[in-house]
Amino acid sequence: MARVAVVTSHPLFAAGGHLVIAEGLTTALREAGHDATVVRTPQNRFGRQAGAYYSTWLTDVELAGDGGSIDHVVSLRFPSYAVRHPSHVCWLNHRMREYYDQWSSFRSTLSWRARVKEHVRRQVIHKVDRWLLTRNVSRLFAQSRTIQHRLQRWGGIRSEVLYPPPPPRPYRCEGYGDYLFIASRLSPLKRVDLVIAALARPAAKGVHCIIAGDGSQRSRLQAQIKDLGLADRVQLLGNVGESELVRHLAHCRAVCYPPQAEDYGLLTLEAFVSGKAVITCSDSGGPAELVRTGEEGIVVPPKPDSLAEAFRQVMDDVNLAERFGRNAQTRAREFTWDQTIRHLLGEAEA
Repeated sequence: MARVAVVTSHPLFAAGGHLVIAEGLTTALREAGHDATVVRTPQNRFGRQAGAYYSTWLTDVELAGDGGSIDHVVSLRFPSYAVRHPSHVCWLNHRMREYYDQWSSFRSTLSWRARVKEHVRRQVIHKVDRWLLTRNVSRLFAQSRTIQHRLQRWGGIRSEVLYPPPPPRPYRCEGYGDYLFIASRLSPLKRVDLVIAALARPAAKGVHCIIAGDGSQRSRLQAQIKDLGLADRVQLLGNVGESELVRHLAHCRAVCYPPQAEDYGLLTLEAFVSGKAVITCSDSGGPAELVRTGEEGIVVPPKPDSLAEAFRQVMDDVNLAERFGRNAQTRAREFTWDQTIRHLLGEAEA
């Protein structure tokens, strides 16, 4: 039995897939007979990132409160990979994306003075991240090929891809209902507005959609639903608990998840293990890596008309949705916590 600290940074009063993965890994480690806990390190606001990195660097993760040693550390994201431990594996979810793949759009929102400051900070963060991810960790895994490519593009950092399995939950399939389901934070990068626009297209006439999640775009999405006359077909649930999430995955016809350049997209595997097809977009990153068109779902260009046609296909043909769902469940069996833990703890090569 090993004692493992799963380390992830986490902003206050926020939710995120990385925390679900951290807690899922911790649960799986315990079920495998290990002693595991989640350690949350700070993720400060812009302008205070240095403090977050430094405080994480100083965090003691080598000794437990009972005086026993911690055998392994698994870190997930910035700046949690700044912790120090002789057996430190980073299973990377993402670095600070505003300083990497989102730099152009982030920079465009700044004044010229702020651009100068953030440019300097970005250069420093790039150097610090590269040192930490090549010198401070004993092994680096990326949670998707999208993340792997970003590491190579910005820093020339090599990594191995290790997809996270769905968290240990009572997933099931109880039929193929008459609605699409989305579970997502309501933020611009998740592109729920694209889904709503697609539902207003003629090809998607009569298609119903239930959306779970909350975020900064909720008011805007509510207004969009009203303006497009979709109030009788689109429902915003807000945040839901695990049981309601699993229930909707069990009953929906299919899952729609079209984020922009998503790091991984845990909902994809949650849909798969629930026997449901996933409709996503060709530029959606992680989800587009996992979904094969005509096998586990449909991958389309990020356009309302394209999504609407995909919606029509699965809603008009329940047999097609069932076939996709069976394929998805088969695909989901490729991703197990047993295999994941063996890789993270260095047992796969033993």
